Order: sequence, then C-alpha cells, then structure tokens
Amino acid sequence: MVLLGWNTAIAAAVDDQGREKPNIIFIMSDDHAYQAVSAYGSELIETPHIDRLAKEGVRFDNASVTNSICAPSRATILTGKHSHLNGKIDNSAPFDDSQMTFPQLLKKAGYATAMFGKLHFGNDPKGVDEFMILPGQGDYINPDFITQNGTVRKEGYVTDIITDETLKWLDNRDQDKPFFLAYLHKAPHRPWWPRADKFAKFYNKEFPYPDTLLSDNSGRGTAAQTAEMSLLRDMRYSHDSKIFPETYAAMESVEPPIPPSSWGFEEPFNRRVTPEQRAAYMPTLRKINEDFRQNWPRMSDEQKVRWKYQRYMQDYLGTISSLDDNVGRLLEYLDESGLSDNTLVIYTSDNGFYLGENGWFDKRFAYRESFHVPLLMRWPAKVPSGQVSDELVQNLDFAPTILNAAGAEVPGDMQGLSLLEILQNPESELGRDAVYYHYYEYPAVHMVKRHYAMATKDYKLIHFYHDVDEWELYDLSKDPTEQHNVIDSPEYAGVLEALRGRLESLRKEVGDSAELDRHFIELTGDADAPDWFRKVDDSVDAKRKR
Repeated sequence: MVLLGWNTAIAAAVDDQGREKPNIIFIMSDDHAYQAVSAYGSELIETPHIDRLAKEGVRFDNASVTNSICAPSRATILTGKHSHLNGKIDNSAPFDDSQMTFPQLLKKAGYATAMFGKLHFGNDPKGVDEFMILPGQGDYINPDFITQNGTVRKEGYVTDIITDETLKWLDNRDQDKPFFLAYLHKAPHRPWWPRADKFAKFYNKEFPYPDTLLSDNSGRGTAAQTAEMSLLRDMRYSHDSKIFPETYAAMESVEPPIPPSSWGFEEPFNRRVTPEQRAAYMPTLRKINEDFRQNWPRMSDEQKVRWKYQRYMQDYLGTISSLDDNVGRLLEYLDESGLSDNTLVIYTSDNGFYLGENGWFDKRFAYRESFHVPLLMRWPAKVPSGQVSDELVQNLDFAPTILNAAGAEVPGDMQGLSLLEILQNPESELGRDAVYYHYYEYPAVHMVKRHYAMATKDYKLIHFYHDVDEWELYDLSKDPTEQHNVIDSPEYAGVLEALRGRLESLRKEVGDSAELDRHFIELTGDADAPDWFRKVDDSVDAKRKR
C-alpha cells in the first residue's frame, strides 16, 4: 500500500515526458485597473509586491478581456470560451455548470486544488478539493464565506482573511502532489472600504488627475453620452464618498441624487462592524463629513468632480495597498518554503476600470481603460526575468496556458491560446492579429449599451447595437485615449473597409453572429428592443451549444 501511494505521487508530480509539474497560483483581483499598478507606470500608487512578478517574469502590455464585467469574465477564465458559448453573458445569466472547467482538468491530471476568495457566481466550484468563497460580491469587513461545511463568518478585513486561509491551506496541503491555487480577491471592488489604518493614511493623500477627467465625450457616440458612470452625476455621496445621511440631509440647497432611503451606509456600517472597528473608522469619517459640509455648497461642478475624484482615489487605492501587502505575504511564503522556483504565478484582474478618465468610474466599455487588464506572470524555473510582451492576449488564454504548463490536455473547444511559448521566449509571436470583445448587460446598471468590438495593435472598431446602430473607429497609434471617433473620416475609408471585413470574419471564427445577438436580447425579455431586432431563430440556442 505504501509503495502504491508512492508510485501514485510520482505519477502525479511529473508529466508524460517525465518533467516535474509546476505548482500554479492564479491571483485575480476585482476591478484592479492597470493604471493602478506601478509596473505599468502608475503615478497613483506604488505596488512593489505585484511589481515583483514583472521584475522576475513577464509583463503583458496588451492583455484584455472578452467582456468587461465580473461574472462573465470569470466564466471565460474557467472555461476558455467566449461569453456567447459559455452562456454567462452578464451578471444575471445562469452559468451552465455542466461545462468543463480547467480546475477539473487539473485535478484529473493529479493536482491538489483549492480556491479562496471571490468567485462571484455559484457556491460549489467544480474541480476544487477545498474552497472558501465569498457569497456574491462579499463584504470587506467581517465577511461571510461559503465552505464545504456551510457558511461561516470571519472577523477582520477580507483581504487579510483570504490570505490567512490561503497560507493555511498551503501549509496543510497534500505535499505529494503539485498544486493549483486560485487566490481571488474582492478588492478593489466598489464600494471601496480600505482597512481602517489604510483608510486614515490614504485620506491624507492627494492624487494626480487624469488628463481626460473633464472630457465631455463629444468625440464619441450615443453610448458614451448616455452611460451612467459619471463621477459628478452617478457616484453616490454615501455609498461611495462616505457621507453620513444626517450630514447630507442637514445641508440646504443641495438636492440628493438618490432617495433619502438609499443614503445610508450599506452592510459595513449598518450591520457588520464591531464597536472597536467602528471606533477605528470614525475619526476619518468625521473628517470627510466635515470637509463635505463646509466646502460642498460653494463648489462649482468642476470642483465637485475633483473632490469626488480624490475621495474615490483615496478609498480605491487604499484597498489596493492592502491587496499589494498581501500579495507580498504570499510571495514571501513561496520564498521561505522553497516553492518559488517551480511555481507559475499569474496576477491579473477580472476586468479593467476607469479611474476618472473621461470623468468616469466603473468599466463595461470596449474602450481602453475598461478593456485592458494588468497581466504579470512569473515562473523562475522556466521564464526569464524582466521581460515585456506586446502580443494581443486575453483572459480567454488563461485556461489553455495553465493546462499547457501542467502538461494536461487542452480541450479542443477552448477558444484561447496557450501563452507558454511567449512566457519562455517573450519575443516570440502568438500569431493573433486581432482580439474580440462583446458586452451584453443592457439595459441595466450604468446603462452601457450592448456592443461588440475588435482590437488590433493599431485600431479598434466598435459596433453599438440594440436600441442604436452606431459604429466607432479609433486610431490607437494617434489617439491612444480613444477620444476621437474617425468612423466618418474619408482618410480612414480604406482602413474601415478592411477592418469591417476582418471583424465579420472574426465573428465567424469565434462563433458569434447577429442571430446570437438577437437570441440573447430575447432571453433578457427586453420590451424596448426594436421589432426588427426581436426576431429570433429557434435554432440559435442549439447552434450555440454546438
């Protein structure tokens, strides 16, 4: 029996060529903009521990998502398929859990597997030996977690707790097997609650403004003009900026943008904090409210935007500071335990995020800040340090890359490409000339219209559809912030014709179509969709599943 166990362990630890299998750690934050990673040149914050992965591995400068919203991004990562094939088109659509996910394949290949943190959908991740996941969005303070033994509440700050449990699992894992660990953070998702000490520290900081903070988006179309993600109009005073209801209610000549019943702090201060935690937060909260009370009524709209931006950055970046600290704890553990050399570590975010660019917060658009994500990979045994790749890569590629690194078979229906060759030789080419994007969640929160898009290294072509029919074209080499839609410019007529043809062929390559566009609108039951758009082919769902 001992001999059999030993042989099984050896079989699990090496691939079919007799090579030692790597350990794999997949680190994903939630809404962490690449603009808030110092490895990407951020002027907002230093992230020394996340930066280590770039210094000791590969930084990808053209990494993007296929659908910039939480749950669909995670479904794409798990399945290696675009949203229209895995079915998770938005945060409400059900995930078809009969689909194969890469953790299931890793477990079959002999890996010990675990998941800690935010999954966002489902409560029983497949292919995972042990898990502790937040229900839905979860909470920053004293969060609940779903486990194999039921729901438990942990006292403390969520980023610290996720790391504590992750390190505990690493200490007690089956050491006869290579491991896959999904280390998934809630931070820095809205509403932004830093740990109390970071809350106080970052409130005393002032941050540089983006060049496009006051942009009126006049160079774009209807979708940009009607989206509800404005710092001035749509960022909530209490929910986001931490203004007490009584502070706001007592101020004359200020009309609340939301009903008084919605003013109050949500979970963190209504029901979850202990008296000691409340006492730690209150000095900073009082300062915020006094500043607001004294200055807000006299501010111009521009000053209000700038005030809201600073409050936003103070809290958003404060959550990232704790995130970076905890990534450092994990990397230090790998060093001290001798695991660093043969462990592939991947750091990314589920989508990009606006940090005041165009006067916005949130994500969803195919525009750069929403579309691009940080992506850093380190594997000292195989990957040269300090490398940079500008290849067009997507979250679609994570599953094939991880399976390839583990020596496991990549299913033929996965649509991504393995990045293993680029990891080992960052100057190599992936052979991809364009990437595809499709956003579906409309009408819904933030009111970003449905659209699909194609991006190359030089251009981006976007089609907004459903209750509009508008196209946008951006020359990324001349207009990297995508402020000027050149769709009607005569000098781009030839480029436009070529890109439209390539987008049409790309839609076919990934299995998307106008039929599926109509199908998914029908599934949402949107009564406002035009009649011409609501004609659905009954065979579409069958085609999608094929």
